[in-house]
This record gives sequence, structure tokens and C-alpha cells, in this order.
Amino acid sequence: MSQGSNPLPPRGASRRSAASSSSSPVKAPKKPKKKRSVLRTILLLVLAVVILAGGYLVYLGLKANEAIGQIGIEDPKGTPIPAAESVKKKSVGMVLLGLDTRAKANGMNTDVMMVAAFNPNTKSAVVVSIPRDSLLRLDGYAERKANGHYNAFYRQALEKEIDKGLSAKEAREPAEADAKRAIGEMMSQYFGIDAKYTAVINFQGFIDVVDALGGIEVDVDMDMKWSDSIDGTDIDLKKGYQLLDGDQALDFVRYRKSKDGKNMSSDFDRNKRESQVIAKIVDKMKSLDGIPKLGNVIDAVGDNMETNMPSSEIRNMMAAYFGIGSGDVQFIPLEGSWKSPYVYLDEAKLEAARAALQAKMAE
Repeated sequence: MSQGSNPLPPRGASRRSAASSSSSPVKAPKKPKKKRSVLRTILLLVLAVVILAGGYLVYLGLKANEAIGQIGIEDPKGTPIPAAESVKKKSVGMVLLGLDTRAKANGMNTDVMMVAAFNPNTKSAVVVSIPRDSLLRLDGYAERKANGHYNAFYRQALEKEIDKGLSAKEAREPAEADAKRAIGEMMSQYFGIDAKYTAVINFQGFIDVVDALGGIEVDVDMDMKWSDSIDGTDIDLKKGYQLLDGDQALDFVRYRKSKDGKNMSSDFDRNKRESQVIAKIVDKMKSLDGIPKLGNVIDAVGDNMETNMPSSEIRNMMAAYFGIGSGDVQFIPLEGSWKSPYVYLDEAKLEAARAALQAKMAE
């Protein structure tokens, strides 16, 4: 073979195969099976999370429906609420009451009293808290402490229902409904907004909600120690940032005085602590730690809260304000001066609170 001639192909291979192999494009290397396996695993995990999240939302929806049936009233028949008038589209005013219904407390006095305005367009709210001993002066209503009005309305309504021939047990439900309506009308007139609905939650409900969330972290501003065998109160908290369970959170909100005259508090301090605790509860429910516990929170609310809002409107409100946080809520604790037996509200601050509620309704 002369120099410059083509070399022979390897033994056992034809010249055609040699020529074709030299002209074929080089194939890309296959992806390693390990990378495919990892990608497949990640996709399966994402799918599992989506399925579990969807199942959890269905579970929460079923629980919420059950609780809504306990909390709200039946939807109006014949004249359903027009879509444009629904809380989903229109601002709504509400009265929020926390009742001390403990057996030893011997009554239904309102320990927590708030008036709120919610606006669905801005997904925000204004909440005004009223000191329990405030003297509320209003034409057509008896002058009494703020915390006594709901109880008075209930007692009057109960007597009327019993006079109609109902037993005390039968009279309770219509009397409570009338008391909610009456306190709503009074607060509407007092603050100049349409406080269309009233929601009532008892002390046990507050305790159960905090416990359902696994407690809340609060900065206790002072040592708090007070006991009262008459109503079963036994408050013993130390100053500092700490995790409070339901009973301790209630003690923190309710604390006003001590037997040794030290570390005294006031209705105004209580109102500020109420706002602080509510903000903590709202934010805890939105947290990664709180979301898995929402089922228990729904149970706690359903067992301990009542409102005269129709069930369909409760659902609409939950949808409209889903995701609202403490930063979306303006808390306004009213203040004033104490002159036994009343708190006389500061008129300038009262007018500012009225203006804030009215502005929120008008947004």
C-alpha cells in the first residue's frame, strides 16, 4: 500500500459501515438516571403537599360550616340579602361583646365591649374598645355603666317573653336575640354608624381559642397578682415576654388591681391589653405554626360564640377578609377620667373614634 492511501477498516467491519459511521452525527449523552429520579421525587412531594393542602382546606371548610351553623342565625327566607348589600361588597358595623358567664360571677356583665367597622374594599377594620365602667349618656337609654347594658336588655326581654307564657328555658333564645338587636341599635346611635350585627363570645371561648393555637407570646408589662374567691379569679403573672395559655391570657386582659396596692392597673390599661391580645391571636392564626391548628380554633369559636348575622353572611365575611392581619386593623382604646362609680370618657378622643369608624364605613 502506497503512502497516502486510506487505511483498511478493522477486521469484521465492511467499508460501507466504516464510511457511514464517520459521517453520522454524534449522539448527545443520556441524562443520568439519578437526576431523573430526584426530579420525579420532588414532583411527587409537591403533588402530595398540594393534595394534603386541598384535603385540609376541605376539612376546614366542613368544620367551618358546622361552626357557622352554631354561631349564626338562619338565612332570611323570602327576602335574601341582595349581593350589593352583602358584607362581601359593603362595609359593615358590628358590636363585639365578651361576657363573663362563669357560674361564680353570678351574672352576664359585659367584661369586654368593642365596636368595629369592616371595609371589604380595603380589607381593613377599625376596632374601638370601651372601658367597662364608662358612663354612656344617650337619649332614650338609662344612664348606666357600659358593661351593664347588654345584661339589662336581656333581662327586660326575658321578662317579656315569660309574660307571653314561655318558660324561662324557652324564653332564653328570643331574649338573647332581642338583646343583641337592642345593643346594636344603641351602639349605632352612639357612634353614628350602622352597627348591623352583634357577636357575643364568653370567657371560655376566649380561653379555648388561645389554647387551640398553642398559646400566644405576650410582653406582660408588670407583675400581676390578684385573687377573688367570690368569682373564682386567681391571677398570678410575672413581668416579661412569655408564652401564655388561655387562662393566663384572660388573666392578663382582665387584671386591674392587687391586694397590696402595688402594680395597679385600670380599665384603660385593660383595653390596651385587649387590643394587644386580639392582634396576637389574629397573627398567630396566619402563621405557619397556627394554620394546622385552625380546625381546633373553629371548634372553640363554634362552641362559645353567637351572633345575629345570617350564616350565609358569615361565610361571605370569612371569604372577604381572609388573610387580614393585625396591621390591617386600627385599634382605638377609649380613655377618660375615673370618678366613682364611673369612667367619664374623654370627649375629644370619643369624637376621634367616631370619626375613624365612620370613615372606615365610607371607604
